Amino acid sequence: MKSGINPMNLLLNEIRHNPLLWLLVFVPVLFAAQKFKPEAHTLLFVFSVLAIVPLAALLSHATESVAAKTGDAVGGLLNATLGNLTELVIALTALHAGQYMLVKASIAGAIVTNTLFMLGGSFLLGGLKHHVQEFNRGSARMQAGLLFLATVALLIPSAVSGSDSTAGAAFIEELSVGLAVLLIVVYGMGMLFSLKTHRELFASAEAGESGEAPWPMGLALATLAGVTVLVALVSEVFVESVQEAAVAFGMTPAFVGFIVVALVGAAAEMASAFSGARKNRLDLSVGIALGSASQIALFVAPVLVLLSYVIGPTPMTLQFWPGAVVMMFIATMTATLVTNSGRSAWFVGVLVLMVYLIFAMTLYLLPPHAP
Repeated sequence: MKSGINPMNLLLNEIRHNPLLWLLVFVPVLFAAQKFKPEAHTLLFVFSVLAIVPLAALLSHATESVAAKTGDAVGGLLNATLGNLTELVIALTALHAGQYMLVKASIAGAIVTNTLFMLGGSFLLGGLKHHVQEFNRGSARMQAGLLFLATVALLIPSAVSGSDSTAGAAFIEELSVGLAVLLIVVYGMGMLFSLKTHRELFASAEAGESGEAPWPMGLALATLAGVTVLVALVSEVFVESVQEAAVAFGMTPAFVGFIVVALVGAAAEMASAFSGARKNRLDLSVGIALGSASQIALFVAPVLVLLSYVIGPTPMTLQFWPGAVVMMFIATMTATLVTNSGRSAWFVGVLVLMVYLIFAMTLYLLPPHAP
């Protein structure tokens, strides 16, 4: 960066030339509406969605600037971590309110949405612009492996309670705490493996297009911090209004948690993943999609189980309804199948998106019951 360029001017210039960022006006509008019309839940729901979209775009640009200097592997991890703060805040708010059905649906939905919708969308959008794209097969295989492990851990409590009538609530609670600790340990070891001991295995397959000049690191990090706080605040309003708005729109709680909350919560990562795919940086896209899904399964879900003993009305378990477990398992298998070759084209994205649409249609027409 030239010393004469003011970082704030760079930010304002980005907002001025990107029409999507003009939606930032809905951030103060949302907070004003919350103050003066707190009972208008449907209006607050719409405003919160419109406010999260431009914040996600800003988060995307800032993260790409950091990724340009740190490499796509670290950039993808950073984006997944910051993006998952939204899911964590949404889930914590619902957890404190005792809405465990919404919490579990949002966890399962976030895993499925990131694995299928984000990955499939990246393959489709990138493939429409570039004939065939390549990405690091080893990195994708490791993320898919972590996701498979987490899915097994989430499957076991449901399988045991369903097949063994003697498995009481106390046993499921103890098992969930034990599994939560194991998953967090594995997540930490996975980070050590990919970022420290074997980092050379996770280099990008291609450099991709250079595109526009990245922001200076100071501006990018400051934007990441500020936007993350705003996303968290907007998410709180979203959680408070989403259930009432769901009734107004004719949606069930399961559909809201599995599809709506997951899509809104993943808006930040999606903006970065889709943008990276269009710029032929599919390593960044795959890293965000699978990294975010495995992070939710290995870190966010276990943390929520442990925190439920502190802020929840009752302990939360890792026992999901059978339909959610099946969908998470199929999503993991789909991701493993399509990332095994390290190459992608647009039709692969269509196939992955179709699996997601089958799930969404099923949930909309036949909502599952809470366990």
